[in-house]
Amino acid sequence: MFKPVLPQPLLYALGGVFLLLVVATAVIALLESAKPEKNWLELKLRVRTWWWIVGFFSLTLLGNVALALVVFGIISFLALKEYLTLCSTRSADHLVLFWAYLSIPLQYYWLSIHWYGMFIVFIPVYAFLFVPMRMVLIGETQGFLKAAASLQWGLMICVFCLSHMAGVLTLPQLTKIGEPGQGAMLLFYLVALTQLNDVAQYLWGKAIGQRKVAPKVSPNKTLGGSLGGAATTSLLGWALGPVLTPFSPLHAALAGLLIGTMGFIGDIVISAVKRDIGVKDSGRLLPGHGGVLDRLDSLTYTAPLFFHFVHYLYF
Repeated sequence: MFKPVLPQPLLYALGGVFLLLVVATAVIALLESAKPEKNWLELKLRVRTWWWIVGFFSLTLLGNVALALVVFGIISFLALKEYLTLCSTRSADHLVLFWAYLSIPLQYYWLSIHWYGMFIVFIPVYAFLFVPMRMVLIGETQGFLKAAASLQWGLMICVFCLSHMAGVLTLPQLTKIGEPGQGAMLLFYLVALTQLNDVAQYLWGKAIGQRKVAPKVSPNKTLGGSLGGAATTSLLGWALGPVLTPFSPLHAALAGLLIGTMGFIGDIVISAVKRDIGVKDSGRLLPGHGGVLDRLDSLTYTAPLFFHFVHYLYF
């Protein structure tokens, strides 16, 4: 299995992320000593969880592709398990759930053998057709439509969409234009901009946000926050593009704009799912953050769209 040679820009970028975590940990320690009467537990939990997240993410970049596919497969499994727990699936569909989980290793297997065509159609065509067929054979019609649609949507966001992060990592191996380590740099570019976009939206929303975008879905999301976040992420994409990607300045800015706008959409779509179910967080696996889907909500949109953006331009 191909093992990427990590270029210096990526190593510096990862080093910068770990340095930020060191600074954040030190700042929290100083705040605790300066104001011990305040409760800093949630902030400590968030930073501690970020250490784990960045550590596991680094495994996908520093290790070989086989290890990365296993890590992302586990992430998809945890996300789907979290989603299905929230959806309260029918007891009659337990066997169907087995086939849904089985789709995860298959989806990542297509990437491991570089079968791009099957990777793209396996979930939205074959899995989508197989799920209702298998449910029909069980013979339970009560709640059939809701159960089938819920399971199909879970496969889409938790397996198909999230697997495109691994797809970005393996893209340069499919043609001769990819240089060693390019897939890891593209993946870092995608994830870093997506997470920074969340921060930028929050800060711009606090600074100039007044008009609510979707008050019934996410009351804290504002037009100012979404526009400011998209503009900031577009600028960051343009600045980081020459360092981490093969993009031209124009394509880098467009990539940043794509991630900024679609990251916002992914966030509120997953918020709508949680609102419909009646929960605030999708789980408790990540202390201070909630569940896997709470942390990866924006990536459910940015990962597949960025993947196809790169594929269209360079493959």
